[in-house]
Amino acid sequence: MDMIFFDSWQAVWRTGILGMLAYASLVVLLRISGRRTLSKMNAFDLVVTVALGSTLASVILSKSVTLSQGVVAFALLIGMQFIVTWTSVRVPWVRQIVTGEPALLFYQGQCLPTALKRARVTEEEIRAAVRSNGMASMDEAHAVVLETDGSFSVVPQGTSGEASSLSDVVRPGRYDRPNG
Repeated sequence: MDMIFFDSWQAVWRTGILGMLAYASLVVLLRISGRRTLSKMNAFDLVVTVALGSTLASVILSKSVTLSQGVVAFALLIGMQFIVTWTSVRVPWVRQIVTGEPALLFYQGQCLPTALKRARVTEEEIRAAVRSNGMASMDEAHAVVLETDGSFSVVPQGTSGEASSLSDVVRPGRYDRPNG
């Protein structure tokens, strides 16, 4: 019964020292790799962030994982993240695979049912996104976009035109792209 709450002081010290060293190693590697490594730009970035956290926990708590193995695992994950993001910035088809594309869910006063079903989003979630952007009425929203990171962007009325932020968002159905 004692093993559930306390094993030994050696195990406690090991956890503390490894935790500090592993955390410091991760911080150094993240600083070297740049800000993009922990960005929340898409699902791929989230997976890397979760994998880094899981690896950190394994290094700290598992007696079978050494600090050097953990640092190599951190470097591998960060290196792969760097390679994928570097490539996705330069090669369009890689970017498409890694990030996908934003989905237009609401446009010019109407929900787009096909897009809602494809994205598995309800009209209630669209209304919630509009409210969370400080709009009291759906009429105040020009468009709602499900971004590649899973967040909603609400574009207010009066923001159409050639320089519209919707220019890269494909509209499902009979139109290829929104007209501003």
